[in-house]
Amino acid sequence: MNQEKILTLIDSPYITEKGSKLASEKNQVVFKVNINANKLEIKKAVEKLFNVEVKSVTTSIVKGKNKRNRFGAYKKSNFKKAFVSLKEGSEIQFEGVN
Repeated sequence: MNQEKILTLIDSPYITEKGSKLASEKNQVVFKVNINANKLEIKKAVEKLFNVEVKSVTTSIVKGKNKRNRFGAYKKSNFKKAFVSLKEGSEIQFEGVN
């Protein structure tokens, strides 16, 4: 896999209360990834970018919600979440990252 694809595959960490609970209890990290990415590509990208060992990857597609405001109705975009399980001793820290 080339370096350009690795850098564009993972959009951002998806930080929520549930994600924080998973990180502390099950050593999992949640990322917002490209909708066309598969599990093997996500695993390789996380291992190269963060220098950690990945045990498994689970993905889910979040459907965009319909929203309304005073200008009319619109639909938010669909996106894919990746739940990355790290091996024992591996850790990703997001503090201080802009």
